[in-house]
Amino acid sequence: MAVGAFASDKAQQPKGGALAGDRPRLIVSTDIGGSDPDDFQSMIHLLLYADVLDLEGLISSPPGAGRTQHIFEVLHAYECDYADLSQRSSAYPTPPSLHTLVKQGALVPSPKQGWSVPTPGSDWMIERAHSDDDRPLWILVWGSITDVAQAVHDDPTIKQHIRIYSIGSWNTRMDHTARSYLYKNHHDLWWIEADSTFRGMYIGGFQDDDWGNLQFVQRHVRGHGALGDLFFKKKPDIKMGDTPSLLYLLRGDMNDPTSPHWGGAFAKQADRPTYWNDDDEPTLSEGNRLGAKTVNVWRCDILKDWRERMPNR
Repeated sequence: MAVGAFASDKAQQPKGGALAGDRPRLIVSTDIGGSDPDDFQSMIHLLLYADVLDLEGLISSPPGAGRTQHIFEVLHAYECDYADLSQRSSAYPTPPSLHTLVKQGALVPSPKQGWSVPTPGSDWMIERAHSDDDRPLWILVWGSITDVAQAVHDDPTIKQHIRIYSIGSWNTRMDHTARSYLYKNHHDLWWIEADSTFRGMYIGGFQDDDWGNLQFVQRHVRGHGALGDLFFKKKPDIKMGDTPSLLYLLRGDMNDPTSPHWGGAFAKQADRPTYWNDDDEPTLSEGNRLGAKTVNVWRCDILKDWRERMPNR
């Protein structure tokens, strides 16, 4: 696939997605509060789009130092900005309703078999997967895939109802047995696994003037509500490497991972009809980061839209 297919102009914007009215259901599984502050950034960005999403779960799933208290830290900032946000859209969920979605997941990696005992987080995934709704339940995995593996092991019938977009790389190494269990034993799982595509969030693309990782935060995020100040406090420049999983749902055909999306375009594995990973087409790589240009080519569009959603503008 040629990189020209992703030229960022209005005629070639990805079609469909939450910003086009295709409202997705989703659960986020995050290692927020662990060793990398970018999950705070991604959670803040997520909440700014909560008016076009049906959020059904916010699960702390390290394993590591992260806990639900770190999700609540972001929700407190959201509560401070809620009046401003709700003036723009009445569809923003109330802070108390978001609090009910927070669950604790696994605290340690899976043992050798790739699964262990149920957690409040894995049980919640199962419960929401079986809700009376024809839409698929998207599970965005920003940390280890531990709780997803547990949920699928405990109730394999949820596979017909869920779709996974996981940020791999370092996260996979934190619990490789859970990932291996899913990959080896559940060939019918609908799964996008991004090991390098996500790096287009902060590597490459147009970064002159206001569009640089540091400059954008300084000029358009810091000082814009409690959410903007918390973003800057946690990390003063853009990384938010988990955010492409959300961007995939915002712009693009959710049913076709090979087509353009703000959150990347992926290659199907020949022997697995519902598994996609980084596209190894050389023109889509940013350095040695496979597929990264399928995200960073939309950088200005992504940042412009985000800028308009910041509080107190």
